Amino acid sequence: MPLKIRLAAFLLLSSGFFSADPACGNTAAPEFKKLVLADKFYAEGANFGDFNRDGFPDVVAGPFWYEGPDFTKKHEIYPPQFFNPEEYSDNFSVFSVDLNGDGWEDVFICPHPGTKGYWYENPKGRSGHWKKHFFANEVCNESWMWTEILKGAGKGLLYNRNGYLGFSTYKIKNNAPQWTFHPVSHKDTRRYERYTHGVGCGDINGDGLVDLIDKEGWWEQPKITGKTPWIFHKFKFAMAGAHMRVFDVNGDGLNDVVTAWHCHLYGLLWYEQKRTEDGVISWKRHEILPIKPDLKSPSLRISQMHAMDIVDFNGDGLPDIVTGKRFWAHGSGGDREPNAPAVLYWFELKRDGKGGASFIPHQIDNDSGIGTQVVAKDINKDNTPDIVVANKKGIFLFLSKPKTTNQK
Repeated sequence: MPLKIRLAAFLLLSSGFFSADPACGNTAAPEFKKLVLADKFYAEGANFGDFNRDGFPDVVAGPFWYEGPDFTKKHEIYPPQFFNPEEYSDNFSVFSVDLNGDGWEDVFICPHPGTKGYWYENPKGRSGHWKKHFFANEVCNESWMWTEILKGAGKGLLYNRNGYLGFSTYKIKNNAPQWTFHPVSHKDTRRYERYTHGVGCGDINGDGLVDLIDKEGWWEQPKITGKTPWIFHKFKFAMAGAHMRVFDVNGDGLNDVVTAWHCHLYGLLWYEQKRTEDGVISWKRHEILPIKPDLKSPSLRISQMHAMDIVDFNGDGLPDIVTGKRFWAHGSGGDREPNAPAVLYWFELKRDGKGGASFIPHQIDNDSGIGTQVVAKDINKDNTPDIVVANKKGIFLFLSKPKTTNQK
């Protein structure tokens, strides 16, 4: 059943602490301090990394990186350009990783889908713009992930290109990454085109190997490395998903799938994995937020949930969801309710101990939202995740601290 809560009114300031818990006084919800790092549209991806190796995580978003721990000093990675929020940027996702083995974190950028991808080499403390390096001619999808798929191969980009779903790995040679693309699907230029929505990964069948998922089903990794295409299991997880997350929602030992139903419409879902005695897998759909909300109801609805991350927000050992509204995904007149508040929410996972599960929504902000990426990670070492987003409203950092008193 959809979660039914009434939207509360909040006075949310661009700085200062405010409660993230609009409805549940007994929940150990964190509090957040909102920092506005930019008020122009530079990118829809943001992430964390320690770019000056001072031990304090920094923020990277678009052409800038911001020095932690106070994030008031910014540096240019490449010549800055801000974009018209009615249109699109050239930076949809960004990852921080040492790509040349020199011990300094570089910046890998996923561009406007279907265009050339690049990475920027950390100048190791020297001033000036970072050196730009080519990655690939065609970087497609809109929900990229940087993750390890093949055991021992290291992390790389999960995406699609040239009509194939797959992932890239790299080996460092002559102080530079040498890339290999691994297709897992058959070629399908309709299904895996430049603006493909939704991709994810995780061990679906419990064999210890990472499988891939998309809106039409999941690809089982073969036990023989290099065998392609992978075995496909058809199931309609979404019409147009975003980041599709795989983890055990209800605690039954089987991995489930969490996804947006349509990242330009509505619907936040989790699919419960079911198995027969002989191991046949099926899926039962549960709505966290409805696919077809009643627009006259005060119940919570969020349109354009175009990014998602999974992290434990309240320290109970269970993974929670962070997502929100991608403001003006297709401009001021596109999609559903484009001008509704640009909300950011975390959804608290609760298990009933009997195989059931629910998600309790907590509003973090109503004037930022998400882009095509949202990242949650504890950077201020208080054992509570912090959040960074970049989108058509600007660049925002939410620094967290554990909640010390119950809200009445």
